[in-house]
Amino acid sequence: MPNEWPTFPEGRRVIVGVTGGIASYKTAALVSRLAQAGVEVTVAMTPGATRFITPLTFQALSGRPVYTSPWEHIESHDPQHVSLASRADAAVIAPCTMDALARLATGRTDDVVTLITSAIDRARTPVLLAPSMNAAMWAQPATQRNLAQLADDGFTIIPPEEGWQACRTTGAGRMAEPETIATHIATALHSA
Repeated sequence: MPNEWPTFPEGRRVIVGVTGGIASYKTAALVSRLAQAGVEVTVAMTPGATRFITPLTFQALSGRPVYTSPWEHIESHDPQHVSLASRADAAVIAPCTMDALARLATGRTDDVVTLITSAIDRARTPVLLAPSMNAAMWAQPATQRNLAQLADDGFTIIPPEEGWQACRTTGAGRMAEPETIATHIATALHSA
């Protein structure tokens, strides 16, 4: 794990998608540090994510509105998902649950996170996924198939770590630490 926080190119816009996993508490630290580094962070949350951490937390940390529904039009009357996707320099979904991986792999867009992600041109804008789930879910053949499909589709997978999990077990599937995710984002932004 990197010891230092990476540097980011100036004036970059990053979308942070948050899905319904306990690791969303780590995403709060990621959003805070990205904002402190001068990145314009826009957070989108699934309904499940709002059960773990509030949109108000991310609004306070990012200094920007938080998207929780595809039906909200916070900043304009345009289709928000298209507008947000076209302005982004990078996007990350952290945590990216087993369910979110499956929805992305099959092209389902039934929440604001997958809807925005589906509108991003991955040939121009990197989209990173930070999986988070328990070891049994991580080892499922369906999860591994979905990861392979997403990699083929142009997503960047940030490998999870091994360690203590909320289900009181130890194993692979624990979401990467905020510093590791930030390093992947910085690398993607510097390469784009």
